[in-house]
Amino acid sequence: MKKGLTTLFLSIVIMFILAPHVYATLLQSQIEQVLQSEADLKGSIVGISIRSTKTGEIQYEYNGNTRLKPASNMKLMTAAVALSILGENYRFQTEVRTDGVIKGRTLKGNLYLVGRGDPTLREEDFNQLASEIKGLGITQIEGNLIGDDSWYDDVRFSPDMIWSDEDDYYGAQISALTVSPDKDYDAGTVVIDVVPGKTVGDPAVISLVPQTKYVHIVNNVTTVTPEEKTKVTIKRLHGTNTVIVEGMIPLTSIRKREFVGVWEPTGYALDLFRLSLERQGIKVSGNVKRGVSTNSHRLAVHHSPTLSVLMVPFLKLSNNVHAEILVKELGRKVTGQGSWKNGIRVVKNELEKYGVNSDVLVLRDGSGISHINSLTANELTQLLYQVQKKPWFNTFYDSLPVAGKKDKLIGGTLRKRMAHLDVHAKTGTLTTVSSISGYAKTKSGETVIFSILINNILKEEKGKLIEDKLVEIITNQ
Repeated sequence: MKKGLTTLFLSIVIMFILAPHVYATLLQSQIEQVLQSEADLKGSIVGISIRSTKTGEIQYEYNGNTRLKPASNMKLMTAAVALSILGENYRFQTEVRTDGVIKGRTLKGNLYLVGRGDPTLREEDFNQLASEIKGLGITQIEGNLIGDDSWYDDVRFSPDMIWSDEDDYYGAQISALTVSPDKDYDAGTVVIDVVPGKTVGDPAVISLVPQTKYVHIVNNVTTVTPEEKTKVTIKRLHGTNTVIVEGMIPLTSIRKREFVGVWEPTGYALDLFRLSLERQGIKVSGNVKRGVSTNSHRLAVHHSPTLSVLMVPFLKLSNNVHAEILVKELGRKVTGQGSWKNGIRVVKNELEKYGVNSDVLVLRDGSGISHINSLTANELTQLLYQVQKKPWFNTFYDSLPVAGKKDKLIGGTLRKRMAHLDVHAKTGTLTTVSSISGYAKTKSGETVIFSILINNILKEEKGKLIEDKLVEIITNQ
């Protein structure tokens, strides 16, 4: 009897000793079968890292220490550092200030709109600020309306921005004073909607949100018969806010919509604030221009939602502008200079505290839009392991896209993928690049950390399908 119990005990011990090795061997076999059999991976480079959420031990890696382009997986680092330094309850603020005095119903002096990086500012917020100015009894401003964006430097594009992206929403200019046209906070953009006219041959009807004279639309779109296809291009002319909309739209078409990045967001914000003042019956006698508010005092202030709230559209919808604003904000708060150079230095220094070896990484921006950014899968999973220990981890985790959840503010960029799996992860896409990193629950009930970086793939959509296969293998263990 004792011998039998001893044998059983030894068998159990051996099973526990061998189980991780069996798991790793099976995982390796299945993953590498996919890597070797997928024709779309021919000529590409793949980096994979799988790590235990409990111990931080790497359970499997494939080119885990090879530097690769992360695309928007870069945002994981930006988000973690922002939460670590700024905190979940951090708010951006926008002020209305003056260097003058109020005499009767007249403000004798300049009125300043002072931006400090808020990417959530919307037209309704300017309306509220204008209402507060009216509440002070002011109906006339004998001075200029000045936009102060000096909280950050005046470099509008990240270092490696591709010129052809500069009018796209994902390449929108970065200013400390900017505007969002929607509740997803696509800062620095306007929304352009194109719908057919009443009859064939009529010009299309084009609307702009928010309404502003800062952007000029040239309508060269014709309404065509229902049998024809929508062929509409929307392009802003470089260095201007003239948007050329041309092509054709069928009579039965519902809508063609695009978000377009504006040229010089500070002027955009000023124009909307000027309109808000006018609606309140407040006239500005001077010019509307950029400048710096010196020797001024505050008349009104607006606070953004907390950083924990902003994390949702930032990570789930992969908002590039949010990422770059956060980098500049980190630079401003820590070094006193809101620039990419200083912000990236802050990010690298903070990552070291999480056991991430920033010396082996190349960081050029906060969003991952640069093709020069280089990270390793192992350093990404190291970060994802360490952040679990932080009090703000739930905010970070809950802001990641959730596989298969149709609500875009839950599922985000994963809302149409892997609906049968329990996956919270950040996706990434650039030309020839596809990536995904996050947390996945396995069939055994364990949650593991993973990172998959695919570079030099000819069709990024094929990369997504391959990622899904690999994640399913991970969860089936």
